Amino acid sequence: MAPSVTAMDQSVANGVVSADSIMAPANGWMVVHRTDAEMKPGPVVGYAPLREGENTDVAAILQEDVAAGDMLMLMVHGEDGGMSTGVFEYTLGAKEDGPIRVDDKLVMQVITAQ
Repeated sequence: MAPSVTAMDQSVANGVVSADSIMAPANGWMVVHRTDAEMKPGPVVGYAPLREGENTDVAAILQEDVAAGDMLMLMVHGEDGGMSTGVFEYTLGAKEDGPIRVDDKLVMQVITAQ
């Protein structure tokens, strides 16, 4: 199956954001970016590990406050290019543990915090 992210708008009052399911082409990360109407990935506010194949109910603990109405981009990142396996090393624009692309499109889903 093709890489994908399935998630819906949700409350983040408990400090967690989750995806219903993620299909990952390899071990990697679900990365939660801030975004807005321009739909460009912004700063990372959370992440969770993924294993190759289907992942269900993937939850990321938010590392900073997210308010109701904020838009979040749940994106699939790989585990390539970093110094350590199993350690999330990406920073915005970096190559380490960077985003997966299919046909030059990011694998992601945008949700709105409730």
